[in-house]
Amino acid sequence: MSVRELVVLGTASQVPTRHRNHNGYVLLWDGQGILFDPGEGTQRQMLRAGVAAHDLHRICVTHFHGDHSLGLAGVIQRINLDRVPHPVTAHYPASGQHFFDRLRYSTAYRETVALVQEPVAADGPLAAEPSYTLDAVKLSHPVESFGYRLTEPDGRRMLPRLLAERGIKGPDVGRIQREGSLGATTLDDVSEVRRGQRFAFVMDTRLCAGVHALAEGCDMLVIESTFLDEDERLATDHGHLTAGQAARVAVEAGVRHLVLTHFSQRYPDPGLYEQQARAAGYDGELTIARDLTRVPVPKRT
Repeated sequence: MSVRELVVLGTASQVPTRHRNHNGYVLLWDGQGILFDPGEGTQRQMLRAGVAAHDLHRICVTHFHGDHSLGLAGVIQRINLDRVPHPVTAHYPASGQHFFDRLRYSTAYRETVALVQEPVAADGPLAAEPSYTLDAVKLSHPVESFGYRLTEPDGRRMLPRLLAERGIKGPDVGRIQREGSLGATTLDDVSEVRRGQRFAFVMDTRLCAGVHALAEGCDMLVIESTFLDEDERLATDHGHLTAGQAARVAVEAGVRHLVLTHFSQRYPDPGLYEQQARAAGYDGELTIARDLTRVPVPKRT
């Protein structure tokens, strides 16, 4: 059975706290693992969360501020130390190539694994796998930043009532799925489109068109909410979102499960983020991210 879940490694913005590690998130999707924004301490958080280097197939960095990228050095070296048996692809803003190079070769180690560098220079597709496509969209932050969106291809859902009406059963069900027709009956006659799942990862940014584009129609949206609403001016000045802003984006986009994260140390009570998200009108499934928790991607409707 395929596993689709988000493993939260860290949730702190700018500096870690006694209860929050720097950023780090692993999306497990049908046997592949995508590591987003490995901040300082990510390697140890992976160990504590039960995520191995072998689980990683891609690394996606939104931007090169330290709380989102200082863990790259340790993660890359661990991938090589453990001799991960498959290539690992790294996506990151092309404008930060010099930062990536410094982190990749910050100390001496033996390279044993093919690390494929695929820097991101503009909005658009990055990869196409059988169970997802990966796209990047530019955000608005003091340094160049990109969000990432994963989309499962649409499939088909067979409709038992319509199959029965046409006398299609047993091996013929698989045959019409493979071949597209059976006699005068087409696949469209006995099935409907099953919408593919959508996941988006939105980190440091102020409100912009890219935030809305990434969030549209998502089953799960992981989005920064660094500030509370009373500090909206401060959030905008520093290129961040508030809890209410993030929730309103989710409402407008029809997001099924909203995950708020990247919290400022100035707010000791994480419950305030939930209060403000609900006050903004979001009534779907809501998670206020905590370190070392696992959040399942919602099942298909």
